[in-house]
Amino acid sequence: MNRIEIRELTKDHGTRRVVDHLTFDVLPGKVTGFLGPNGAGKSTTMRMILGLDRPTAGSATIGGSRFTALDRPLRQVGALLDPQAAHGGRRARDHLLALAVSNGIPPARVDTVLEQTGLATVARRRVGTFSLGMRQRLGIAAALLGDPAVLLLDEPTNGLDPEGIIWIRELMRALAAEGRTVFVSSHLMAESASFVDHLVVLGQGRLLADTPLSAFIDARSTPRVRLSTTDPARMEAALARSGLTMTATGEGRWSVDGIRAERLGALAAEEGIPLLELSDERASLEQAYLELTAEHAPFSAATA
Repeated sequence: MNRIEIRELTKDHGTRRVVDHLTFDVLPGKVTGFLGPNGAGKSTTMRMILGLDRPTAGSATIGGSRFTALDRPLRQVGALLDPQAAHGGRRARDHLLALAVSNGIPPARVDTVLEQTGLATVARRRVGTFSLGMRQRLGIAAALLGDPAVLLLDEPTNGLDPEGIIWIRELMRALAAEGRTVFVSSHLMAESASFVDHLVVLGQGRLLADTPLSAFIDARSTPRVRLSTTDPARMEAALARSGLTMTATGEGRWSVDGIRAERLGALAAEEGIPLLELSDERASLEQAYLELTAEHAPFSAATA
């Protein structure tokens, strides 16, 4: 299995506990989002998974093995943690070629990932001349180089233009659909909601949530329906008999708290009331996330 297994993972920096007894799995076949406020321990956790930081206690394994025990690790695990990691004086293709040779990866694979990430035309330019978005693409190319079954990506959309954001979103979903394990850290809630299947949320080093995206949002959403009808008076009366109130929201629409669209649609059908529009209103990922982490953010600006 290509799952990432975190068991009682703990990291102390002096007297400060950065990661506090984390236990969760990252499974193949889905994109798992890794969320949390600044200082929550996300980057430290990823570094421990990759053997860059040593845990104070607990373990982090990939397919049952520690990353440092893997033979030719780039062929099993791809990672993007720092887009500035490539030496600025090295040409993009040479940077990837050095990584390929060190891990027994055929040189032809270098040209494949350069093409895949849109860098083929600048492959012989020095990395120091690259924009942030181009460096980001180079880091993604390095992560993909060994055609790995497991990918860890820290803020993969950082610096990308709109086309690049759409591209990386579709790439992550395609990789997960192939049965790979895709673990993505991000602060962009709206963007994360477009590609994440499962969420792991940290706060002050502790696990706050480990749940499917839909369940995470539903647990923090008050049932609410938006509707439009040609007979609002009858609809209002029918809802009142069930103890529900219809509130006008403008432009011929109403909202009803405490009910789901499926139940309201059935009620309208029983009463013979025509509906022009009917939909559930749910909290956004950002709203649900902020509700969960409000007490766990060590840095927060004063509101105006």
